Amino acid sequence: MSSIGARASSAWRAPRMAPDTNAPRDKALAAALLARARDWQAADARAGRFAHGRSDDAIDAARLADDYRLLAHDLARARALMPGSRTREYLESAYAHTHATLHHGAWRAGSALRRLFLEETPAAVRWLAPYLAWTTVIFVLAACAGYALVHRYPELIALFASPDTIASVERGQLWTQGLLNVMPSSVLSIQILTNNIVVSLFAYCLGFLFGLGTLYILGLNGLMLGGMFAFVGQHGLAGALFSFIVAHGCVELSVMCLSGAAGAAIGEALIRPGAGGRLESLRVAALRTVPVLVSCAVLLVGSGLIEGFISPDPHFSLVVRIAVGVGYWCLMVAFLTGRLFARRAPAAAPASA
Repeated sequence: MSSIGARASSAWRAPRMAPDTNAPRDKALAAALLARARDWQAADARAGRFAHGRSDDAIDAARLADDYRLLAHDLARARALMPGSRTREYLESAYAHTHATLHHGAWRAGSALRRLFLEETPAAVRWLAPYLAWTTVIFVLAACAGYALVHRYPELIALFASPDTIASVERGQLWTQGLLNVMPSSVLSIQILTNNIVVSLFAYCLGFLFGLGTLYILGLNGLMLGGMFAFVGQHGLAGALFSFIVAHGCVELSVMCLSGAAGAAIGEALIRPGAGGRLESLRVAALRTVPVLVSCAVLLVGSGLIEGFISPDPHFSLVVRIAVGVGYWCLMVAFLTGRLFARRAPAAAPASA
């Protein structure tokens, strides 16, 4: 048995592996590939310049297309020759960067903001015009109702004002007097700005409750405004309240109605979706109203500054306050309609004789 096993073991030999004739060629290809590392870095840097808007050279743009083909070719080679290497990872990153730059173009903050304020916002405001008319009517009617209720039943002011505010008015003094003695104008402006933006966002976001939330916010703020005017009027302070509100209130109340109009558009998209369905109608309405919200936030910054620095300062006369309020409101209209940043058409050259 042992001799048979010895003969069998001597007969069996492990198969000899054929020599890898491709190894030297693969090493040479990998070395040639790595020799183009500077070209990859230049291609990635060129894509970065275009992506951040730091270049608009036509020759560079043509080279970017060549870079894209180079990176695609070398990435395919790297995946085959060096699948687990950092070279492959770098090439994939550079290729994705160049691909995104070519297919999505460059984003420039200046042109994007100009397009937002000159084209998108005016188009959105025109689309929201019917909703804006209705929200303005609702707010005005709510203010009239609040005034009538408190004028007829003065005790209802407790629904809209705090006990400290009521006590201050009954002593013949507005709660707004002495605000600058409590905190600096800068801090007051930030607090007012934050509050105004929150109210505007609420008016918009509550539109997702099929528009009912927007109706509630507009109605509540209208009732509060009308009720407060009726209450302070009974104590001879209506003129003082008007003097405080007029400088910032023209724009602030308009922005509230505009935010409510955007929320109403969202609500109608949910209630009466188009042929594309409720989700598609909601998406379209949201995209159309976003530029309006951005513009409202910008306008509220100015309104907050006015309310913090001008409205509580007794040194500004009523004429100045009215001029500031009406002037800022006209600026708002020009801003929302695109006339503020519109370029004037060049004058035509006189015809030669």
